Amino acid sequence: MSNKKDILERTVNYSVSLVRLYRELEKDSVGRVLGKQLLSSGTAIGANVHEAQGGQSKADFIAKMSIAHKEVRESAYWLRLIQETELISANRLSDVSHETGQLIKILSSILLTSKQGNEKG
Repeated sequence: MSNKKDILERTVNYSVSLVRLYRELEKDSVGRVLGKQLLSSGTAIGANVHEAQGGQSKADFIAKMSIAHKEVRESAYWLRLIQETELISANRLSDVSHETGQLIKILSSILLTSKQGNEKG
């Protein structure tokens, strides 16, 4: 139960951090474009994780978590691009980049466990 609450809270907190980051990025025309991409993919993670909790079936849960996993990997791409183009300092992106990596691992683990449970049942 606490793991479920943890991923729900983490995705909300992650979305909040991306909203704050976007506010910094929107001051630059390129930053605004890349920031919108990041904001879209990053906030979709939490939306899909939350939606998965109300899934109608195990397959529905897996489908929603798979979308969340895809979105977090996309977010990692946008963050890398933002960092490598020096729109925001690597130091400023450190925490959100770390959390992105953690969410990738967590969602990968959830998917692996869910798919294994699905094959057995």
